[in-house]
Amino acid sequence: MSRICQLTGKRPRKGNHIWRRGKAKKEGGIGTHITGVTKRRFFPNLQRVKVVIGGEVKHIRVSAKAIKKGLVVKAVKRRWRKSFPTGAAGV
Repeated sequence: MSRICQLTGKRPRKGNHIWRRGKAKKEGGIGTHITGVTKRRFFPNLQRVKVVIGGEVKHIRVSAKAIKKGLVVKAVKRRWRKSFPTGAAGV
C-alpha cells in the first residue's frame, strides 16, 4: 500500500540526515562542523479513518493535517450490537 494521502496527495519526500559536532560560536566555541550526511525520507503522518463519502462509509488513508483541517467527515460510531438468531447464540 502506497504512503500517499488520498485527499491531499501528500507523499514521502527526500531529505538528508546531517550529523554535526563542535560547539556553536555564540556559546563560546569555534563553530559546528558537518561530519556526515545520509539520505533519508520524510513520511506523511497517515491515519486509516472511517469516512462518509457520497453517503457510503469507507476506510481511507488520510494525513493527520487533513483530519485537523476538517477535510474529512468521520462516520458515526456504531452503537448497536448484532443480534444472533435464536438457538445459535455465540457460546
